[in-house]
Amino acid sequence: MEPISVLVVDDEPGIVLLCNRLLTRAGFKVSTLTDPRLAVDFLLNNSVDLLLVDIRMPDVDGFEVIAHAQRIQPDIAVLVMTGYGTVETAIRALRQGVDGLLLKPFHDGEELIQSVQQALADKQQKLDASRTKALRPLFSLTESLLSETQPDRLLQLISSAICGYLRCSHAGYYLKTGSEPLQLQEERGRPFAGKLYPLLNQVDSDGAPILILSKGPRATKFKRQMLDLGLGSAILAPVVRPSFHSVLYAARDPNEPAFQESDFEMFQILARQAAAALENARLYAVQLEYVRKVEESQRALLQGEKMATAGRLSASIAHEVNNPLQAVQNCLHLASREDLPPDKREEYFNLARVELDRLTLTVKRMLDFYRPGPALREKLNLTEILDHVLHLMAKQLSERSVMVDFEIPDNLPPILAVSSQIQQVFINLILNASDAMPAGGQLRISAHTVRGGVEILFQDSGQGIPPEKQANIFEPFFSTKDGGTGLGLTVSYNIITAHGGTLELLGDRGPGACFRVFLPIGGKR
Repeated sequence: MEPISVLVVDDEPGIVLLCNRLLTRAGFKVSTLTDPRLAVDFLLNNSVDLLLVDIRMPDVDGFEVIAHAQRIQPDIAVLVMTGYGTVETAIRALRQGVDGLLLKPFHDGEELIQSVQQALADKQQKLDASRTKALRPLFSLTESLLSETQPDRLLQLISSAICGYLRCSHAGYYLKTGSEPLQLQEERGRPFAGKLYPLLNQVDSDGAPILILSKGPRATKFKRQMLDLGLGSAILAPVVRPSFHSVLYAARDPNEPAFQESDFEMFQILARQAAAALENARLYAVQLEYVRKVEESQRALLQGEKMATAGRLSASIAHEVNNPLQAVQNCLHLASREDLPPDKREEYFNLARVELDRLTLTVKRMLDFYRPGPALREKLNLTEILDHVLHLMAKQLSERSVMVDFEIPDNLPPILAVSSQIQQVFINLILNASDAMPAGGQLRISAHTVRGGVEILFQDSGQGIPPEKQANIFEPFFSTKDGGTGLGLTVSYNIITAHGGTLELLGDRGPGACFRVFLPIGGKR
């Protein structure tokens, strides 16, 4: 570790020699001057940690030396010594940011050493306090940077934050993607055209931040470029990410105070936060573009599905309508033959009427599906409705050898519904169950009061619905039986849904099919 450097400036050679001997013995690196006019040149070319200066000297006042020192090396600690200690001197020293006051003559060497150490400690405390104070607004600044997702606005916010936070006149951001050179993206203050590129490329190549001063011992090999640009000090920091390289810079004019080490540290923190914000904005833009493409794909898929559905519906409607029309046409053609016996002609007319009834039923169900008509809802007793439906279908079920196991309690709560529509649902479900048992079987109908409504189960003993077809059974024109229109379950589903209930197939109630109807108590108005 390098020793702490001290510059002693006093016009009395004896004091200079004494300070040199005492401080060197204590481990300090000491430089001495008896001519204060040489102090400025010394400070321009040598880095100094502490300035020990007499106040009253011929030609040059000690406070003038202090002012030059603080301008050239802003982080320098200052300890003044004087044989004329007055209140006015102390006040002026405090106002000028002096870190300590030492009266001559010294009582012993220990007093000098302690004063130097105390001045260095006080200066460090001031620097630490300055850093802490500077960090507070940095937190809110970081929050505002990370919350901005628009790249253009974010760059403006970053450059504005640099100028405001570091109190500098110039700031900018250069970006490099792939093998392309750095390109200006945002700039505040005086435009520098291409004069900044040597500095920018050097920082990007080295991958390390740099503090450049045009004056003082910290002046670097870029001093000439700084003078050409008309700048007093500058800070440049690389921002490196896998997808891009960039460089942030801040600069002050010669008439502005030079950047200090604390500014350099804060700028590096700010550059890292800016890099995180830029990466966040980039990822947000990528995600937004991905979401946009997904939405476009979904719209295209939806449109394609609509077209496919329209095609399937058209084909199904044509098929369902064409079959009975062909049958009617054939029957009428045969019935029109003059050599046909009356009984045979009557048979063809009856067949035509049957096919016309089938066609009428298909069209009615299509209308029920596409244009359900409004109807008055009233309080209904489900037990009475199920009794009525089973009474209507008793002969048909008996002819098909279907035994009905009816378990409906008398105390079911009433529901608010359209009687004819609920009957239509029950008839469709019972007919489907009957069709699923062509050789006869058992249909179990049960009802229970459940939370919020009534549950009715229709369980048959048929073969059930294959698993691969269960997902499509409520789609229009989808049927699992030969000759089915594929509209019964669709219409039933729409009716129950319109009443605020649900119609579903319970797949775990085999061996046959089990349909569950749920209707809310009071219904949906």
